[in-house]
Amino acid sequence: MLQFLKFARLGVFSQKDLDMKVNYAEYIGSFPKESKCPKANKPEYAFIGRSNVGKSSLINMLTMRQALARVSKTPGKTQSLNFYLINNSWYIVDLPGYGYAKISKKKRGEWEKMIEGYLLHRQTLMSAIVLIDANIEPQLIDIEFINWMGKMQIPFVLVFTKADRLKKNSLNSNIQRFKNEMLKYWNEMPPYFVSSSNDDTGREELYEFFEQTNKLFFE
Repeated sequence: MLQFLKFARLGVFSQKDLDMKVNYAEYIGSFPKESKCPKANKPEYAFIGRSNVGKSSLINMLTMRQALARVSKTPGKTQSLNFYLINNSWYIVDLPGYGYAKISKKKRGEWEKMIEGYLLHRQTLMSAIVLIDANIEPQLIDIEFINWMGKMQIPFVLVFTKADRLKKNSLNSNIQRFKNEMLKYWNEMPPYFVSSSNDDTGREELYEFFEQTNKLFFE
């Protein structure tokens, strides 16, 4: 359908500053729209998925900070564009979850506008990180969102979350079912990772992805 990754080339600091070991992670702030976000001069990765898919837990696992991102059992907790500065050189951006029904139509529309504005216009967005719950059957809302990103040519990869809750055979079966649904619309699967915030599954693989993708910021 299209290549899965495209990259901005707007770097203003040296590549040596992008060493992939998280020594520093800081919450910078929450922003209501793309135009209010921090200056676009560092590579960014937007974490997004259905409400309660485990975005905050994954961010905490990757940064090795127990409470950097606030984890809540209540869906819809994230309502802004939350920026986390990593190693003073790149950002993780936590976006509101989609598919949360218990909010007003007006509020849902505001969230959608905010998410779309960021994903479509943020020049330093290197990749969206789309989280998929590995424990459940493929969800139409996930497929529709992925297809929309493809149509808009937004770079992305997939992360299957909560992998520790399933036995290996069941996990592989669920991932295969999701692949089958994807391949109804796509010529190939995008890059994907399997993760668990409870046992750190996927941390090193995602570190490698961030490290290699950050390098492309300067090409």
